[in-house]
Amino acid sequence: MEKLPPYACGSSEHGMSRRRMLGTLGGAIGFGSLLQPTIAEQIRNHGKRVCLIWLDGGVSQYESWHPLPESKFAGPFRSIKTSIPGIHFSELMPHTAKIAHKISVIRSMETKDPNHSSGVPRVQRGDPLDRGVDYPYLGSAIAKLAGPANPELPPYVWIKPGNGGFIHREAGFLGSKYGALALGDGKPPVHIHRPDSISAEIDDARNVLRQKVNERFKAYRHASEIDAYETSFDLARQLMARKDIFDDTKLSAKDQDRYGSHPLGRHILRARQLLEAGVRFVKVNSYHWDTHGDNFNMSQRLVPQVDQPFAALINDLEDRGMLDHTLVIVMSEFGRTPIINSRLGRDHWPDCWSIGLAGCGIKHGAVIGKTTKDGAFVDGEGYDIGHLFHTIFTLLDINPRKTNYRHKGQKLAIANDECEPIKEVMM
Repeated sequence: MEKLPPYACGSSEHGMSRRRMLGTLGGAIGFGSLLQPTIAEQIRNHGKRVCLIWLDGGVSQYESWHPLPESKFAGPFRSIKTSIPGIHFSELMPHTAKIAHKISVIRSMETKDPNHSSGVPRVQRGDPLDRGVDYPYLGSAIAKLAGPANPELPPYVWIKPGNGGFIHREAGFLGSKYGALALGDGKPPVHIHRPDSISAEIDDARNVLRQKVNERFKAYRHASEIDAYETSFDLARQLMARKDIFDDTKLSAKDQDRYGSHPLGRHILRARQLLEAGVRFVKVNSYHWDTHGDNFNMSQRLVPQVDQPFAALINDLEDRGMLDHTLVIVMSEFGRTPIINSRLGRDHWPDCWSIGLAGCGIKHGAVIGKTTKDGAFVDGEGYDIGHLFHTIFTLLDINPRKTNYRHKGQKLAIANDECEPIKEVMM
């Protein structure tokens, strides 16, 4: 059993059990600027892609997208001008401030759930109306609805600290085929090379035997575990056939410096390479954003770690002709409280918080939503996660009103029936 890193609130609710169907998988894909026109053309031909940068635990909006230095709830950090006239970000985000005209910020997210254990799946599943089924997370949903951008690569890759493997639970009722291939610490696959002692013919024969044994085993046991096991092997064989893309020597020192040497910087650079190669959906996780104590020192350490590589990613996607076809999302399960607690921390706050978006039909330089003067609550219309899912699907040319899942004869909406796209953030 593997558990995610603990949250600062100390709750044991956050542990998630995982069956590691495969050894640690990870990768690096770097083609360099010489192939940029080819990459852009391939993306146009094979459809849009998504990068979700997930700041697990809840980033403070006051120390990032929505600083309010004159508010009674402000911390010690200044606000700084951005490339959008009249708009300010926290001084902890100088790189993003320079590219603000290329992105949009929604400051009026209002998602209601203050708990990690229920808030994370609610946000990453889009909170569809309860129909008694286990809905897929966003990456699995897009893998199903849009399919692979490159049939030689898995459609959904999750880059995360710690161990990798195949995580089928994210697919929900869609089945193991649409699970997440997790790349532990963004490292290359451990077993990507076939041992010299095993010929290609022997390897093929062993694989055929394995498939037959699994089919026999599946006949009188629950199929989901076998399906997950089979999928993990299929993905491994895909990667073995494409091991040339895991050549780290193609990463320039300049690239690595621009993204940063910290884990999140390295992982976002990996995400860029995977998107270039043809992965449909890449999720990059960063943990320890649950700043119940020492929020300001923690923010001073953490926020720059997303600021630098996020700005580098947007610039690189634009330079490669990919930004118009790649949706980038930076978000958490909620924000942080206006009130600073006795431990100089901020607690969970879903009532009014911010996210960043770029590319793929997102307006340039838009700041959406109003808040009360102190930033505590939304002033006017707030947006729940269902609105964001409608927006994402619409940007990917998937009509959430006309497209449905089908499960055991039941027609299921792909996004909350009661929500609509956030038109203000779209071109």
